Amino acid sequence: MRFLVFAAISFLVSLCGLRQAYGQAAAAAPNSLVTLDQAIRLAEANEPTYAASVAAKESAHLDSLNARATLLPRVDFHAEGIYTQPSHSTTPGTLANYFPRFIANNDVREYLSQGTVNETLSLSQIGNVRKANAMALQAAAEQEIARRGLVAAVTSLYFGAVSAENRVSIADQAHDEALDFLGVTQKREQAREAAHADVVKAQLQEQQSQRALDDAQLAREKARLELGILLYPDPRTPYQLSNDSNVPILATRKEVELAAAKNNPQMKSAMAALDQSSAGVLAARGAYLPTIGFNYTYGIDAPQLAVYGPNNVRNAGYSAGVTVDLPVWDWLTTQHKVKQSQIQRHVARVTLSSTQRQLIANLDEAYSEAVTARKQLDSLDTSVVAAEDSLRLTRLRYNGGEATVLEVVDAQTTLVATENAREDGRVRYRMALANLQTLTGTM
Repeated sequence: MRFLVFAAISFLVSLCGLRQAYGQAAAAAPNSLVTLDQAIRLAEANEPTYAASVAAKESAHLDSLNARATLLPRVDFHAEGIYTQPSHSTTPGTLANYFPRFIANNDVREYLSQGTVNETLSLSQIGNVRKANAMALQAAAEQEIARRGLVAAVTSLYFGAVSAENRVSIADQAHDEALDFLGVTQKREQAREAAHADVVKAQLQEQQSQRALDDAQLAREKARLELGILLYPDPRTPYQLSNDSNVPILATRKEVELAAAKNNPQMKSAMAALDQSSAGVLAARGAYLPTIGFNYTYGIDAPQLAVYGPNNVRNAGYSAGVTVDLPVWDWLTTQHKVKQSQIQRHVARVTLSSTQRQLIANLDEAYSEAVTARKQLDSLDTSVVAAEDSLRLTRLRYNGGEATVLEVVDAQTTLVATENAREDGRVRYRMALANLQTLTGTM
């Protein structure tokens, strides 16, 4: 029972601390203006998948350093003291009492204090180093793929939130227009210039615009929360978005193709995977060749822990050795490993070829999408201007008794639909540019 009470109190204290931390984060930057670049930087610091890719890249880099270290000599220091029970003899005057009972030991008391340098060289080691380097390059490419994917996701959420803000403004203006038109119809009814049916239709339009405004405000809150998850510890932190209406310029197709050929991380990852499999073949074949080892030892291995022993005999000295291990028979294990590595290399080559074809198709598709979206932006701007003029002229005609209420409502609906379509077109173009960025990294 006491344990449960203590656990409950600890949970409440931690919850209060968490809420206090969220409050401090919200108070640190209230209603701060967030640009797209700032949103990307914040998301890179908070998104767990991207953090995992960065950790994998750093870990692979350390593995590469460790693999290179295997080609360098290893230096160790060894200290040891051994006491062995001496032999005893029943024959007087013999020297048996001076010899250790274990013949493997050199003396009754033996002291070792030595520094050793060991080096082992083989073709398999070189292959493993190349493999580790290729894995590091692949991890770096995968980290770049994750970063560009995160940029595309943040861009989608960012401009989706901006579009949601604009849609609220559109819905608010449409509601004001509907209220104003309702007032006009009521005045005309009182002046006996319009039927009550016009007032009813205007009321229905006003109610519909109010519901559309409520939905737009709800969509705005959802979009801001989804983006806030990537930006702040508390997604409810208030912030403002930079509503830049400038349309980015689309690069030429040749520039995009050159950038994709140089900076595409999918291609770099596939090429690194091929290098990795080729290094695996080299490492496997290295088992057919001999392994050479070098050893150099300097220090003391004597009955006294001293540089000089009795009669001024020097105990300190060195020894050196070279070993060569020749593989003779391993029940075809090496041959099977070579075949396995060759199979993996074939798969890597097929993957690289597929990645190249997929890149060409994706690049054409993304660029065509960007060109089409860019062309439609001018058409959408023209449509909005035309819809605004249509509503203005229809209102004038209605006030003059030349147009019906249905024409006015239709003009209002057309204007709202056209403005929302323009927002969709802007988001579409931004997303097309983001998709090109995932392929080229320079858009």
